Amino acid sequence: MGSLSGKRAWITGASSGIGAATARVLSQNGAAVVLSSRREDRLRALSQELTPAVIKPVDVANRTAMERLGEELEAMGGVDILVANAGLMPLSPILEGRVDEWERMIDVNVKGLLYSINAVYPGMARRKRGHIVNVGSVAGRFANKNGAVYSGTKFAVRAISDGLRKEALAYGVRVTDIEPGAVATELADSIKHEPTRKLATGPGGVYGPGLEILEAEDIANAIYYAVSQPERVNVSELLIRPRTQER
Repeated sequence: MGSLSGKRAWITGASSGIGAATARVLSQNGAAVVLSSRREDRLRALSQELTPAVIKPVDVANRTAMERLGEELEAMGGVDILVANAGLMPLSPILEGRVDEWERMIDVNVKGLLYSINAVYPGMARRKRGHIVNVGSVAGRFANKNGAVYSGTKFAVRAISDGLRKEALAYGVRVTDIEPGAVATELADSIKHEPTRKLATGPGGVYGPGLEILEAEDIANAIYYAVSQPERVNVSELLIRPRTQER
């Protein structure tokens, strides 16, 4: 795997978990990083570890703010690598009718991802180079009960990634869908439906005690693997599960 020296990487959802770990790994391998999330205090703390690093706090679901940020990034010289990582997972049964949670998931996981792509893809296409990494999920391949809406958003990420990959062939832009299984991050904290939360984090649950799940650094290393390949190589999909995870 090669150096990322001279490349600028923009990571959304960079304040914790996979986003923060990815920022560290890409920075350690030579990339200049731009860090985005809603939690500015965490971005500032992370930026102190990384050189060079720029923080750009934003809510990826805010279309106007994302368009403005895209203009700022182009004025900086553009982005070579986008890691569209921002997401949330408030699981619940459909019958619960938690419409506000559904809408927020769609706003962040789907629309926020599209706004992120739209902020940098035109510049990449003009320069005839770039790499878009979308963080999907194993839930984008297999739906489970209490996770239908979340899976729907991640199935969308997979479809968007594959369609974009085909469109981007003409512009020299690579596209990768990273599909993690269970990872030890704050994602499970977004489950507000208590019975579903107990199923996920209790005995036998995918985040339950005693299970050896993935670390954020495992996914960060997979992202680095994808973006550090020679230009002739496009790692289209990487599905990464804990060894003990069945689905």
